[in-house]
Amino acid sequence: MADGPEKEGAAEPAVDIESLEREGDIAADYIEGLLDIADFDGDIDMDVEADRAKVSVVGTTLDELVGDKGEVLEALQELTRLAVHRRTGHRSRLMLDIGGYRDSRRKTLTRIGTEMADEVKRKGEVKELEPMSPFERKVVHDAIAGAGLRSESEGEEPNRYVVVYPADD
Repeated sequence: MADGPEKEGAAEPAVDIESLEREGDIAADYIEGLLDIADFDGDIDMDVEADRAKVSVVGTTLDELVGDKGEVLEALQELTRLAVHRRTGHRSRLMLDIGGYRDSRRKTLTRIGTEMADEVKRKGEVKELEPMSPFERKVVHDAIAGAGLRSESEGEEPNRYVVVYPADD
């Protein structure tokens, strides 16, 4: 097996929880510093979810840190990932959430993906969705796959979008 381990069943390598917790701690410290500089109040929670560190900021005046359609949140997440990379030397897949935006958006996008899958099943026609961020596309792809259909991302960033295909395509 010169190409590396096969991905069958539970043969995937174990998640290094300690490394992910360290990523979360570094990210939490970085975000706390940013909040202090910007004079924002917020509590920081750190967790490990699936196979990535997750840092959440909760507070009352955090809409400015989310921005229009989560654009500021995406930028802060990338800066935070860079800060983690600088300290660890490893690329981070850390997920940052502010004010519950991602959790709320995930629910909405799951509903949209399910509705689009139902529409494509009913009409039997390919359906293109509006441009979305990588996080948003992933959630929609998961919902569509859960409904038994196939989807692909097309286009170039920042105008990359999801295309949903009928079962026969």
